Amino acid sequence: MNQKKATEKEKEALEKYLFQFLSIGKTYPLLPGIENQDSLAGLIGIDTEEYVSLKRTFRENANKAALELLKEDETADWLNQLPFGDNDTILAFGDSSTDDLQGWFEIFKYLLDITVPEADFTFINSGIANNTTADALRRMGRDVLAHEPDWVIISLGTFDTQRLSFSPARTLIPLSETWENLTTIDDAIATVTKNPPVWITPVPVIPGLLEEMEIFEFTIDDRDLAGIREIILGKRGYIVDPLGRRMGFPPEAWYYLSDGLNPSLSGHVNTVRELLRSLATAKLQKKK
Repeated sequence: MNQKKATEKEKEALEKYLFQFLSIGKTYPLLPGIENQDSLAGLIGIDTEEYVSLKRTFRENANKAALELLKEDETADWLNQLPFGDNDTILAFGDSSTDDLQGWFEIFKYLLDITVPEADFTFINSGIANNTTADALRRMGRDVLAHEPDWVIISLGTFDTQRLSFSPARTLIPLSETWENLTTIDDAIATVTKNPPVWITPVPVIPGLLEEMEIFEFTIDDRDLAGIREIILGKRGYIVDPLGRRMGFPPEAWYYLSDGLNPSLSGHVNTVRELLRSLATAKLQKKK
């Protein structure tokens, strides 16, 4: 059977934008061939060697970003004040920015592996691209609670605020439903760990860039994202970047991919920096 191969233009799109979010194994974990790299490479139209090389590239990018962060004076101080135990399981629960192969959680993981080699942390990335809070809640039993994590870092809400091109008058998920979903997620976390959750707020998008992406049929308005941040501000636990300004105010394009929505490697570094700052120095929010 002839297998269709990606064109050079498609390969360029994979390398520069799409591949880092194609975590097929997390979306379809029960498929028999999900661990077969030959099958996964064929599915997206590239050779196995190209598939392995792309994964390695994103992994190396995250590792290099962690090393660069270590050069900053405050990083070492913050790392010494983190609340984790040596054998803790740390789980990230989120959407595209979490799922990203060179995303904030991958950088954070490398950072801890480098600086706390004596610890035996378990890291679980339960991010899936484009998830709304409803999508995340639906899979929470399998992807979060079943692991009984000691710490859960949540980065959700951005995709709730989609305004579809054919129905721009409303957000995909009403704000009241987002509140209910995040509250349920918070309550569920409390059933598996006594440690407080860590909430990462959604950041603004770059106006105009998202509309230029042909693969997206929605817009996102920062006024809607502000509503999500307001909900998160009322949660117990650690609140990372309460005002959502870690990409600049106004947000700077350098910190985003070409869509103006997903963070670039530099943008992810900003998130890790704020995560470290919050975990090391912030006063905990108590449940209201």
